[in-house]
Amino acid sequence: MSAARLHDSRLVRLFCVGAGVVALALGVVGIVVPVLPTTPFVLLAAACFARSSVRLHDAMLAHRIAGPIIHEWQTHRAMPRKVKRVAYGLMLLSFGSSMLLMPSNWHRLLLAVVGLVLLLFLWRVPVREIAAEAPDSLFN
Repeated sequence: MSAARLHDSRLVRLFCVGAGVVALALGVVGIVVPVLPTTPFVLLAAACFARSSVRLHDAMLAHRIAGPIIHEWQTHRAMPRKVKRVAYGLMLLSFGSSMLLMPSNWHRLLLAVVGLVLLLFLWRVPVREIAAEAPDSLFN
């Protein structure tokens, strides 16, 4: 299923599995913590698993939500427009609600700056329209 190319060294593969697990855990935490981005950590985990474990890499690609996004990134270095729109909306909701809950203007400004940096990063990611023949793609 995957095009994973395992590293020759068992020690490097072990390190990559550990780094992938940590990155995936940070990505999961990033779902609920506004200043911790989810997507880069999930993509990092997929890259680590591609070099260390075919089973874990295939499991990530088979995931119903993350799989199509990871595949799109690995294949085309792009993301579907609908996924990008959802990401913008979730960022707005997450950062907006966090800014409302912050007691000081300093914290609000810091969140606004971090949100703007993440927005610019996301804006720079190329968009690729998903073909109609892929009905199981995310958000299609």
